[in-house]
Amino acid sequence: MENTIITTAAAAAAIPMWQALSLTCILTWVFVASSLNLTQRIRSMVQPWVARRVAADVPLILRIQRLNHGLLDNLFSALSCVVSVSFYTGFLPLLFWSGHCKLGRQMTILMAFCDYVGNAIKDLVSAPRPSCPPVRRITYTKDEKENSLEYGLPSSHALNTVCLSGYMLHYILTCTRESNSTIFTVAFAIVVSLVLLTGLARIYLGMHSLIDVLAGVIIGLSILGFWLVVHGHIDDFVVSGQNVTSFWASLSLLLLFAYPKPEFPTPSFEYHAAFDGVAFGIISGVQQTYLQFHNEAVPRIFSEQMPLPVFIGRVIVGIPAILIVKFCSKALSKWMLPVVCNTLGIPIRSSCYLPALKVSDDDKKKSDCKQSGYLQKMFSFISPQESYDVDTGIRFLQYAGLAWSVVDLVPSLFSYLRL
Repeated sequence: MENTIITTAAAAAAIPMWQALSLTCILTWVFVASSLNLTQRIRSMVQPWVARRVAADVPLILRIQRLNHGLLDNLFSALSCVVSVSFYTGFLPLLFWSGHCKLGRQMTILMAFCDYVGNAIKDLVSAPRPSCPPVRRITYTKDEKENSLEYGLPSSHALNTVCLSGYMLHYILTCTRESNSTIFTVAFAIVVSLVLLTGLARIYLGMHSLIDVLAGVIIGLSILGFWLVVHGHIDDFVVSGQNVTSFWASLSLLLLFAYPKPEFPTPSFEYHAAFDGVAFGIISGVQQTYLQFHNEAVPRIFSEQMPLPVFIGRVIVGIPAILIVKFCSKALSKWMLPVVCNTLGIPIRSSCYLPALKVSDDDKKKSDCKQSGYLQKMFSFISPQESYDVDTGIRFLQYAGLAWSVVDLVPSLFSYLRL
């Protein structure tokens, strides 16, 4: 009995107070926001004003679109792809494999933060995009067609460009041994030009109004300023903190429940769930293998230890490997999660991944008559729903597995192949 008490006390002491306090605050916020229906209250105050501003910006959008030219269509469409979440998601593995591990994990966490804040505000406000027609909406790629299904304010492209290019500028200037005003001026001008072109592109393509872009830039600058203050503490926690994996798993779960419910379903929550999984996979993998593959002494690209052919070999080996892991983790999650949820008595449904779990009206009535288990009551306390979409968990685990392979499995392959 005494040994049990000592073990329990030691386990409690191993959990830092700030971790318990932060998770408790998020859980309290979820309960309070749900009880007071804060999402609807905030939306009713903000949405009408934003909708009026979007409608007032239509003449400006039409004037910009009078520049109609195929070259501009292709240029701005390509620019939107370059600064999209999909591009950065493909770019992040290259940072880790090229030896810039600190930049890779910082960009990953920052992107997850930006993605959550931007998409949460979109669905909280649920403001419309510019009406089409009269605005001409140009969506050449699949990503752009899916983006057009989201709400408007703020512009995620503008927000992400400000944060990620701004942090990249900070990283480059920090790594430069000698301060050079010319380098700073040129780099700063490039970042500002990229932000301005991105904002112009979103308006020209008919995806956003001026108020959406301005909101994205302002929110992006606020996040960037906050991140430059805390990024060092966060990185120290990821590489050498206590309870890193368990804390981040708990945080990821609570953030899924803390996400505001939109007026109508959009892909925004799916994007958040996916990148939430990416951040968790990167953090858990780095925390386990930091001393082996991700410390500051690892070889970097263009050095004697990692010439360009070696890096190209890493890319050739790494990309197929992470795609295989993504496929396998998705298949495993589709099989495992429904079994676990049914065993624990958690009611689930599926919107697309598992057709057998799509819920009809009759099934809903039957599920209402079933007695709730203890775990179902606990989830209902956090977020009262009749059932939970298992696709969210599948998507989270799928991308967590992909991200883990980027920083753990694939570097192990590199070590085995002497790359």
